[in-house]
Formats: sequence, structure tokens, C-alpha cells
Amino acid sequence: MSQNLEVIGGTRRCLNLGSYNYLGFAAADEYCTPRVLDTLNEWGVSTCSSRTEGGTTSIHVELEQLVADFLGKEDAITFGMGFATNAASIPALAGPGTLVLSDSLNHTSIVAGVKASGATVKVFRHNDMAHLEKLLRFHIAEGQPRTHRPWKKVIIVVEGIYSMEGETTLLPELVALKKKYKAYLYLDEAHSIGCMGAHGRGLCEHAGVNPADVDVLMGTFTKSFGSAGGYIAGSKQLIAYLRRHCPAHLYATSMAPGVAQQIISAIQLLQGQDGTNRGAAKIKQLHDNANYFRRRLLDMGLHVLGDWDSPVMPIMVYHLCYISGISRRCLQRHIAMVVVGFPATALLQSRCRVCISASHTKEDLDYALEVIYDICSKMGLQYNMRQLPWPWSWLRMLLWPPSSSPPSLYSKSSKGKSSNWLQLLLGGSGLTNGSKVAAGKAQPLVTAAA
Repeated sequence: MSQNLEVIGGTRRCLNLGSYNYLGFAAADEYCTPRVLDTLNEWGVSTCSSRTEGGTTSIHVELEQLVADFLGKEDAITFGMGFATNAASIPALAGPGTLVLSDSLNHTSIVAGVKASGATVKVFRHNDMAHLEKLLRFHIAEGQPRTHRPWKKVIIVVEGIYSMEGETTLLPELVALKKKYKAYLYLDEAHSIGCMGAHGRGLCEHAGVNPADVDVLMGTFTKSFGSAGGYIAGSKQLIAYLRRHCPAHLYATSMAPGVAQQIISAIQLLQGQDGTNRGAAKIKQLHDNANYFRRRLLDMGLHVLGDWDSPVMPIMVYHLCYISGISRRCLQRHIAMVVVGFPATALLQSRCRVCISASHTKEDLDYALEVIYDICSKMGLQYNMRQLPWPWSWLRMLLWPPSSSPPSLYSKSSKGKSSNWLQLLLGGSGLTNGSKVAAGKAQPLVTAAA
């Protein structure tokens, strides 16, 4: 039986490795915060009305136009909740007679939206373009169940960065497939908007894809922008249709003016409208932090999922029994890190998930790496390290205890003699803090079942 969480009244200052605050906008900012406070003084806390009644203000209109321009789309519509953006918009776009092809690792908000739509859904293996094309070819040729009539529309639904894998979707290949089979492409950029691409415009910029080739761009403001809510961007015809048919726009209370102003200010900062390069510097710092942390984790022999530049990096634990111990030991050493197990993942795919921020300093990251190395080495989680028979493993532990990394294969001893032979004998990784890892995919993902 699960236990109820109780507030104990104490506080503990921790290094936050579990927040989606990728660009650091959740904290007070010299450009954003004064504008949000001014908006609160002028417009109050809430509109207390839906967008179709009294809930649309000049701030909402400005926000939607700014989002559309930022993404390179004709128009955009915003919502007060990120989860509801998918859960309410997909049923408005799909219905009976629609074929939806969904990645096996899509977020639960997408799953909820597709289920509510009544569309026929086929799930393809994660990032497996060959499997996706096979399903497209077969089901388009087969047509609708029983009648075999042509589908009214075919929609491919994927995410930009998968929040439990840290991987980006294969966007150029998806665009080629959707053009080949005349399908629509729905891209959820909840975790990629703001943090991918040189200017934070998301996966299209990162992958060099024209935004016009993606029919529906969805994203949330709860991560990179330090705010709340979500958006759909696309053609004027698409957005006009959603304004007439999406229940989250018709009936839900509109986004609070202060929340909208936070997003406006963050986007303006990313575009350099504040007269500085702070926005570009934040994005570069995020990429540098993420790649540095990922490289060091790989050097430790840990099994890390995800792609370079991605701020999300799962450290694979696999065994469910380990995750509570890792969480407690991290908390004892003032590290707040998310651990994930069944049913959020498969039973034997438990993991720790690190989320990197541009606000993290190198000292922050080095301290976290020291703690993670110490805990993971003691618990035997260095799955990519060479395994040794027990006598040699004990000798290695005596020479290089968990509190320190083993020397490099290329390092010199104090007497100028190479220690390569000893390092090779005792199974060292041959990688140190300054070692370089070839760019590309950090670690292949464990393939999910169809």
C-alpha cells in the first residue's frame, strides 16, 4: 500500500537536477520579472473568463503573434495548460476515419488525446522509420476497417525530445515520409522548444528542416520559458479551425496575463530585443553544460541515453530495487534528482533522469558528477566499464577508490613513465575529465515492443 506524503516542516538546500528550467527563466530575471510585475498591476491575476468570452486581451494577441513569428508559422493559438494542449487539440484535429501513427514512447497527453479522438491508431517502434513506413504503406492500402474506404486523413504524431529518453526524433526522415505518403506531421516540442537550435527555435532549426514542412507545431511554455501553458502553431486555416472547435480554447479559462507576459519577455530576450546577447548566451551555455555533463557521465562508464545538446539525460539503472536507494543517497548529499521506475517505464528499464539548466555553474555540475560517480560505483551501475575477476577488481578499488576517477591511459606518472600497462591490466576506462568523445548519438535506446 502506498504511503501518503506528509510535509515535515523542514527545509534542505539542494542542487536541482530534476527541474525543466532549461534556460533559467523560472528565477527572477532583470528583463522579464519587472515586466511581469507591471502586467500584474495593470491586468490583475486572472481574466476569470474563457478566450471566447472576456478572456482575450491585447497581451494574448501579442503572445500568439510573437509565437508564430518565432516559429516561422502563419499563426498560433495558446492554452493555459500544456497537457490540455495535446489532450484537447488532437481530438479536434482527428476523429473517426482518421489514421494516427504514434511513436511508442509518446507522452501520455498525446495518448489521451488520440484515445479521445476516436481515430484509428497504429503504434510504431520508437524512432524506427522502416517500421513507420511499413505501417503507412499497409494501412493506406488497406483503408478503413470493414469498409476499406480511403482514410479521411493520416497524421503522424511524434515528439521533438522524448522526456524519458533524451533522444530527438528523426525529423528529416519523418518529413520525407509524410511527403511521400501525403500525411500530416504533428510535432510535440514540449522539451525541444527554446533549448534546441542556435536561437532556441526548436528541432526544425536544430535539424535544418523548414518549419513549413511540419503541419502542426505543438509546444509548452512550462520548461524553457519558465511559465505555464502551451501552444499550437500552423497555417491560418488550421488555427482558425482550432479557435472554433477546440474545447480548451472555447471553455477553459484563458492564460493569466502575468503568465503570458513572462513568455513574451522570454521570447524577446531570446530574439535579442532587449539589446543584449543574453538570450543567445543562455542557449549556448545550456548546450555546453549538457554536453559536458553527458561526456563526463559516459567517461564514468555509465549507460546514458539521449543525444548531444539535449538537456535531458537518463542514466540507466535497469533494476527497480536500486532507484529508491539512489534517490535517498543523492538527497543526503544535497542533490535533488528524479528517479523513474515501473509503471512510468518498463519493469527492467528503471533510470535516473538528469535535467540540465543554463543556470548550473561548472562547480554545480562537478559536484553532482562527484556524487553520482561515488554512488553509482558503489552500487555497481557502471555497465559500460570493463568487468574484471574479483581479485583484480578488489585491487583496482584499493588503488582508485570511488571518490576519485582512475587515471587516463594517456597520463604520465610523476617520474615521467607511462602508466598504460597498469591501467589496461586493471580495466580502467582510459577516459578522464578532459577526454573527448566523438559527436553523435551518446547511446542507443533499448527498443520498445511494437
